[in-house]
Amino acid sequence: MYMFTLAGNCLLLITVRLSLELHTPMYFFLSSLSFIDICFSSTVVPVILRNTLSANKSISVRGCVFQMFFSLVLGVAECILLAVMAYDRFVAICKPLHYNVIMNMRFCIILAIIPWIFGLINSFIQVSITWQLPFCRSHHLNNFFCEVPAFLRLSCRDPWLNEIAILSNVPYLQVICFIVFLIMYMIIFTIIKIRSSQGREKAFSTCASHLTVVSLYYGTIIFMYLKPRSSLETDNIVSVLYTVVTPMLNPIIYSIRNKEVKNCIMNIKNRANFFKNILM
Repeated sequence: MYMFTLAGNCLLLITVRLSLELHTPMYFFLSSLSFIDICFSSTVVPVILRNTLSANKSISVRGCVFQMFFSLVLGVAECILLAVMAYDRFVAICKPLHYNVIMNMRFCIILAIIPWIFGLINSFIQVSITWQLPFCRSHHLNNFFCEVPAFLRLSCRDPWLNEIAILSNVPYLQVICFIVFLIMYMIIFTIIKIRSSQGREKAFSTCASHLTVVSLYYGTIIFMYLKPRSSLETDNIVSVLYTVVTPMLNPIIYSIRNKEVKNCIMNIKNRANFFKNILM
């Protein structure tokens, strides 16, 4: 699954980079999503693989801090980026004549930076208050990677401040979810009005892909952080879903249903074969 994640997201990044017809805001944000997915999986999965294959399943305190910090940064960044991508689709479908003016490159870069800023601020707060807790019960972390809810169980002090910090993230996460689904509803309402069946099919295809990714990611994140006292088995399964499965599925969902991406991949393949035949 990790190899599929790297291959799929790298292929999408290379395709967007080499295809001039894909140099649009939609694929700019999609490239950002692929980059985050690669980093997110690479922060977590290699340690899981090492622990699976090695007899030594320990991780240093410093390594655990770094893993917790960067996984939180990337998780929040992806959450907000999906909302940004929903806004991009809203402008493209509901305001097509003003799309290039509104979604200019400067504005797109600002929208791509905002998720990282929020991710860094949130991660710094969460990690700081988590590592101030005294861990006297055990040094055995019953989770696949260093995650805040798993650490709260190891504390010998009531982690009420940490739980408040976690729950304080829920309102803005719910607001983001509400905004995203409201935008998608407005887009679908606009799509219904499109007279061209080909235009409706293309718009529905794009929105269906985005809605699928949003539902997978937001659903698992909300379930995980709304229930910090849920069972260990449930937490572990949900952790794997949003750190391993979702990053693997994202490029598949966005590319298999997208004729533009598939055509560009074929063009790159044909160009590679052409140059290969010339050199031989």
